[in-house]
Amino acid sequence: MARRTPLFPLHQTLGARIVDFGGWDMPLQYGSQIAEHHAVRRSAGIFDVSHMCVVDLEGAQARPFLRKLFANDVDKLEARGKALYGCMLNEEGGVVDDLIVYFLGEERFRAVVNAGTRDKDLAWMRRHAESFGVEVLERSDLAMLAVQGPEAPAKVAALLSASGAERARALGNFFGTEIDGWFISRTGYTGEDGFEIMLPEAQAERVWRSLNAMGVVSCGLGARDTLRLEAGMNLYGSDMDERTNPLESGLSWTVAMSPGRAFIGRAALEAATAAGLKRKLVGLVLEDRGVLRAHQRVLTPGGGGEITSGTFSPTLERSIALARVPATAGGTVTVEIRGKTHDARIVKPPFVRHGKSLID
Repeated sequence: MARRTPLFPLHQTLGARIVDFGGWDMPLQYGSQIAEHHAVRRSAGIFDVSHMCVVDLEGAQARPFLRKLFANDVDKLEARGKALYGCMLNEEGGVVDDLIVYFLGEERFRAVVNAGTRDKDLAWMRRHAESFGVEVLERSDLAMLAVQGPEAPAKVAALLSASGAERARALGNFFGTEIDGWFISRTGYTGEDGFEIMLPEAQAERVWRSLNAMGVVSCGLGARDTLRLEAGMNLYGSDMDERTNPLESGLSWTVAMSPGRAFIGRAALEAATAAGLKRKLVGLVLEDRGVLRAHQRVLTPGGGGEITSGTFSPTLERSIALARVPATAGGTVTVEIRGKTHDARIVKPPFVRHGKSLID
């Protein structure tokens, strides 16, 4: 039986179309997916992301543990509340999962991992935490909401006390802190401003309905996917997985290879770099009519590739994709769509940020 978030009954009441997502019954859309997408780009939308797993990591050796576990450098986390994005890798350099880590104190960090990898991530963390004496605590008592869009900060602030609203508005990008009993972070998966809120599950429906009453639109996984793709953000299981390393997944910026850092998977990444990377992840923009979809073949002079994520962009009104192609690929490539070939142009993601096109 599929898992359900605390907000599942509300999604049914609101008439959401429910689909299976990584073993969870989740809302795909409540009405028009395109309208939900535009609401986030132009005003504000709310997403149920309670299927994501919040994990608290506690113990005197929490930072050394994360130095080993995380390919990004947790020593960058000096200010309390600062967050860092990166990957956990296996010994072969493949991506076990991508996640966000928050610094809450020298003996306490918080991680947020993906829904579909929840069980394997917890097992992986606990396996490696044992030798460090670090406790891995799954926070199943918390719901998680993402409120995104240019009007999102003001809408969330309206739910808080006067002092809480002031603190929320002042919160820096990629920072999180406790405000009025909630953990609020200035993070998201849409390329827009906004917050992700971790709060007691019993409060989630009230908060959702309050935001709806202020004009914040209920949004499902469909809009979340088109928004994140426009923002050039990877989806685990599509654009990266345990068979791909972060260097060929557009995530080299999340890997800290400074001298002396001994993280899991480093040796494999060094070997791959020395041998010369054969593949890379790029953005594609279709030059003519059609829709780019995952698994379509990409043809280049240096060999074949494949689209990992593709969609019609509601903001750009054209088709875009992420694709893994030979490292030598550049300029224009050819994509096979329903037995016909179409030209597509390689671009550097993101495609859209803060509602504005970033491509010609």
